[in-house]
Amino acid sequence: MAKKLPIIAIVGRANVGKSSLFNAILDRREAIVAVEAGTTRDSIASKAEYKGQHFWLVDTAGIKDPADEFEFTIQEQITQAADSADVIWVVVEADIPITEEDRRVAKMALKTRKPVFLVINKLDKAKGADLSGFDRLGIKPILRTSTTQQKGIEQLLDTLVELIPKGVEYEDDDRLKIAIVGRPNVGKSQLFNTLAKRQQAIVADRAGTTRDVNRTVVKYHDREIELLDTAGIRRSGKIEVGIERFSVIRALAAIEEADVAFMLMDVNELNVQLDQKIAGMVKDAGKGLVLVVSKWDAAEGKDAYTRDALAPQIANNYTFVPWAPLIFTSAVSGQNVTKLFDLALDIDYQRRKRIATRDLNKWLKQALDAHPPAGLKNRLPKLNYMVQETDNPIPAFKIFGSHTKFLHWSYKRYLETRLRKTYGYEGTPIQLWFIEKHVTHKHGQSPTREIPQS
Repeated sequence: MAKKLPIIAIVGRANVGKSSLFNAILDRREAIVAVEAGTTRDSIASKAEYKGQHFWLVDTAGIKDPADEFEFTIQEQITQAADSADVIWVVVEADIPITEEDRRVAKMALKTRKPVFLVINKLDKAKGADLSGFDRLGIKPILRTSTTQQKGIEQLLDTLVELIPKGVEYEDDDRLKIAIVGRPNVGKSQLFNTLAKRQQAIVADRAGTTRDVNRTVVKYHDREIELLDTAGIRRSGKIEVGIERFSVIRALAAIEEADVAFMLMDVNELNVQLDQKIAGMVKDAGKGLVLVVSKWDAAEGKDAYTRDALAPQIANNYTFVPWAPLIFTSAVSGQNVTKLFDLALDIDYQRRKRIATRDLNKWLKQALDAHPPAGLKNRLPKLNYMVQETDNPIPAFKIFGSHTKFLHWSYKRYLETRLRKTYGYEGTPIQLWFIEKHVTHKHGQSPTREIPQS
């Protein structure tokens, strides 16, 4: 059995403090916080850890009346969060009586039959107020927080880790799962359909645990490959037919389930910031990654020179995943489409690769001899021994030594670069854990899994 991390969705109407709660838990300003309502326009996902439990935390935009297409997509986004999350936090304001929007959010969350918490935020603004009226929303447990005063956060997280399992188990078979992710309208569904048609589909539209993720299973070189298209269901009415809506929560659920992700970017609309954010999610989830430039047939003035000139520019925007292959494709002409399967199979092979302990320690000695680690006076890091983890789907290595906390980040990068040069691991993140001798190892934040701030 393999495991994927639980997903916690923070939902609620605009300006109840969802982003502040998100930031308080991450202890960093990842989301935008502003006085005006509705500032947070896109869901933002980040991995969090509390008392040894790792989970994804997703901050969603607030619900508003869907008077226009843009506000409709915000409401749809929260609905998707409720569908895909393992736990839902409904946030309300302590100093404002229950509103109709609060009731709508609570009703939507309870309908999912997922575990739901009611978080009464902004306690600092409601000193002495009677909060018993919030019981009418029908949600338990009820937690009370003040993000400005950092009150109630630990109790909220204590309640969470008691509820969620250490990891959501799913069947671990030999089937390779590929998630197709990216911004709206970059050609995800078209690539999904082209890949499915290139090989005989053996299972069509298989129902999955995550709604709005289209699935199909094909065979390639006698290997079953399951494709997960995160473009989802196209709706009529408020949204123009044919326009795809990107949802972080939906993509995150698919990424967690997948082994490899194809991150699509439109050659005519290279939106660096959001594309970087999606690629960062894949890296942080520890999955294989292929950067796919789509719609190459429609590129203006395309030729070999243009591609050779464009590739370094794109790679420069993804220096945090230098190991991810870059490929130019066209779902219309079929250019390089089948090659995507070959890339995915090779990445899967790299992720399963195991290196003998004897060879690893020979490599470590050579790396140390070529470039010893620097340190402080009487605090010189010493690396003694190295092993590969056998129970981790991500290539992961434990390096035991002393004074490892004084290792500079650049030295850790040096070791990773040298390890890749020797053993490959193209297309996949790797983890290096630096462990003090005689200390029980517990996985913390890996130095090789930081999401760039874009």
